[in-house]
Amino acid sequence: MGTADVEAVWRIESARIVAALTRFTGDFGVAEDAAQDAVAEALVSWPLDPPVNPAGWLMATARRRAIDAIRRRAALQDRYALLAADLAADLAAGSVVAEEPDPDNIDDDVLALMFVSCHPVLSREAQVALTLRVVAGLSSAEIARAFLVPVPTVQARITRGKKTIAAAGVPFELPPAAERRERLGGVLSVIYVIFTEGATATSGDRLLRPDVAYEAIRLARTLAALLPDEPEVHGLLALCELTAARFPARTGRDGSPVLLDDQDRRRWDYSAIRRGTAALAKASARGLGPYGLQAAIAATHAAAPSVEATDWDRIVVLYEALGRVAPSPVVELNRAVAVAMSSGPAQALAIVDGLIAADRLPGSHLVPTVRGELLARLGRRSEARAELELAARLCANQRERSVLLHKAAMLR
Repeated sequence: MGTADVEAVWRIESARIVAALTRFTGDFGVAEDAAQDAVAEALVSWPLDPPVNPAGWLMATARRRAIDAIRRRAALQDRYALLAADLAADLAAGSVVAEEPDPDNIDDDVLALMFVSCHPVLSREAQVALTLRVVAGLSSAEIARAFLVPVPTVQARITRGKKTIAAAGVPFELPPAAERRERLGGVLSVIYVIFTEGATATSGDRLLRPDVAYEAIRLARTLAALLPDEPEVHGLLALCELTAARFPARTGRDGSPVLLDDQDRRRWDYSAIRRGTAALAKASARGLGPYGLQAAIAATHAAAPSVEATDWDRIVVLYEALGRVAPSPVVELNRAVAVAMSSGPAQALAIVDGLIAADRLPGSHLVPTVRGELLARLGRRSEARAELELAARLCANQRERSVLLHKAAMLR
């Protein structure tokens, strides 16, 4: 077994292992460190002596590492003795190597791990880093590549996050039912942030980072399996699946963006569309929330054979509903785009100008992008060119910037 095998097992089992270790030790930081140490040991030993039960091997090794860490803490000698006795009993019974997380507790353990990683005492950056590290199983280097930040920055965020959790005395447990729903929004938000970074990179030379987006989808699927009665969980999963379905057609062979008007819809992933539509049906059972409404918009696009044949009136209504339950300037800007397709650019321009007057999205390249498109459709070419050039200056993603500059050049 080589490095790829270790990485594959870790990617699949990491959340279960860290969750079980946290329950075992009562210390989130010790559990995560011990699990990482076990992976490092596996990279050395598995090529020479492949284990029969890789997940059980990782668990047993990580437990020993955790006990070593606790032993080094003089103030926790009593706890160490209890844990060491527990391990000795397991060794005597010959069950350590084959040991796996308790199947009766695993769902609650992984769910608790998600809530701990996304705890409100943490900054959003720390929540994202911890979720990708301990729930998704990504390495610090992988997270750094995904978000185009240095590896030490990611490591610092993870370290600070673990220290913050310890200092705040965050327990490893599911929040009470009343608090769980309130905090679920934070968990969903973190997964959505991870997905959106993969779906449209905020900076760099690539439009898409599919590996990041698919990790978010995997997290959303896990959460949907753990919380099957929460409609917004299914709504987020539907939104991610339906959005990712367009990935194959969103870029050309050279990585350049392909706009919706020009996409070859035959290249869309119709398996993802079916999965997304099924998740949306589950979300609709109790009424759609913000993620479900966005998924319904994505489903409307997915059902249309072309841009012209899209039910833009329905999309406008859905954006209006979304604006009532989750008002934001981005929602309003997207509504303006839909209004332009449904009722014409003049009406849409009034919406965009209202956002500018209220200074709702200062510094964003999205507003001048949309305004430039609308002005071009109205025949106001010089104004449109100025807006698109402004958008290009504000845009940090090189691929998007090149599209904006090309559009501006076409208006000369």
